[in-house]
Amino acid sequence: MTNTERLEKLFARLDEIEAYARVLGKVSFDMECCAPPEGMEKAGEDMAILGKQLYAMTHDPEYTALICRLHEDGEGLTDVQKKAVEHLYDSYAKEKNISPELNYEMDLAANKSYSAWLTAKQENDFSKFRDSLAALIGYQRQAIDLRDEHPEGYYNTCLDDNEKGGNTEQLDAFFSALKARIVPLVQRIQREGKPIREDFMTRSVPIPQQEACSRWLLQLEGLRESALVLMTTEHPFTTNFGPTDVRVTTHYFEENFISNIFSTLHEGGHALFMQNEPEEVYRNHCSDRMTNAMHETVSRFFENIVGRSEGFLRYIYPKLRELTGETFADVTPRELYEAANIARPSLIRTEADELTYCLHILVRYELEKAFINGDITASEIPALWNAKYKAYLGIDVPDDTRGCLQDVHWCGLSFGYFPSYALGNAYGAQILHRMREDLDFDACMRAGDLKTVGAWLKEHVFSIASLTTPDEWIRAITGEGLNPDYYLDYLEAKFTEVYNLK
Repeated sequence: MTNTERLEKLFARLDEIEAYARVLGKVSFDMECCAPPEGMEKAGEDMAILGKQLYAMTHDPEYTALICRLHEDGEGLTDVQKKAVEHLYDSYAKEKNISPELNYEMDLAANKSYSAWLTAKQENDFSKFRDSLAALIGYQRQAIDLRDEHPEGYYNTCLDDNEKGGNTEQLDAFFSALKARIVPLVQRIQREGKPIREDFMTRSVPIPQQEACSRWLLQLEGLRESALVLMTTEHPFTTNFGPTDVRVTTHYFEENFISNIFSTLHEGGHALFMQNEPEEVYRNHCSDRMTNAMHETVSRFFENIVGRSEGFLRYIYPKLRELTGETFADVTPRELYEAANIARPSLIRTEADELTYCLHILVRYELEKAFINGDITASEIPALWNAKYKAYLGIDVPDDTRGCLQDVHWCGLSFGYFPSYALGNAYGAQILHRMREDLDFDACMRAGDLKTVGAWLKEHVFSIASLTTPDEWIRAITGEGLNPDYYLDYLEAKFTEVYNLK
């Protein structure tokens, strides 16, 4: 059998495997967006059964033999096809020693953890999620122990799974650099910053008006509406079932209209990435292989660098007035910009300002590192969470709902994801610096021209993401490795101007 014939057989298998994966994903989407509370447990069981079948298909000896043979000898394959095989082999190597029974147990525990988390959050009772989380931590460590090879340390393995080459040494240095310049800037703002008007930020905006705004923003971002769904959920996310079926979710608060604006821009950034990889990448089963930080780079770019820019907020101001009538008649565009960029410590990560956001991620990073490595137990998380919020952000956490239960990320086996948000912030500012060499970015913002920005990202950022490691990717785009100074310079320049600091 030639390699061309092997690849044809492998891709035929992948067509079937990916169909099962899409169905599994759609049940998950339904569970998070529209399943009734009493149906969630059954949905979790359905997902575990589908996962069992998917496991059997991805561990079939003939299928895995094709992967291993093509990984060993890729003669005749294109670079994209070789990369697709490499991704498949990496996944196989990580999972090949997990038995069907253990895989089913892990799937069931992960799927049921969402319902436990939602109940715990709604009832403000961490104990109702604690045991599910402890079980997931145990499964994560057990699965890592079964690998033939992995980086030293459980959490280093999680980080490498999320960001190829990532480790605690790199991230400790990264977060140390951020703390050294962000914390003093926050303190300066608290001491010297001018007062910013914000009374209008809690004015009621009915949900239908917010939904109309969301759909308009997604159009501005350049998303194909015929390949897009917009729904609501407790914790916004975006998922895709190929470039022709991308699903964005948001959450509306009647008395916090700005939250939905930034949530929609953020999730729309993910969707734009999902819809705009090269056709060759989709055709060869290599799409959606970018790392989490690459994805968060784009979503945080649209949420903050675009969404919180003065030019863009001035552009959307008339539309906001149009949708809300007289609600904001006494508010100027500059007042909207300043209020949207108020920087002060707060409880909720997803509502955090651009300046203090990475301090929220630091808390999660340090806790994940501790509980995955076995230095603390799940029971210790609430108290340690509260202590770190007091130490890093100077605020008291009143309850677990607004504390350690606020994020959905610890449902499932996705430990090591949180640092991706902070890395994405830094990558985004570095990419902005490079983008300005080709585009008048500020002019695009004033004109609401997000499609020109999106086209640049498609050419320079989206096109290579699934084909490169994070370090290769950022070097190809900007000519250097990750450099947090671009992000820190951006923050200092912006907030010095907003707060009129000397």
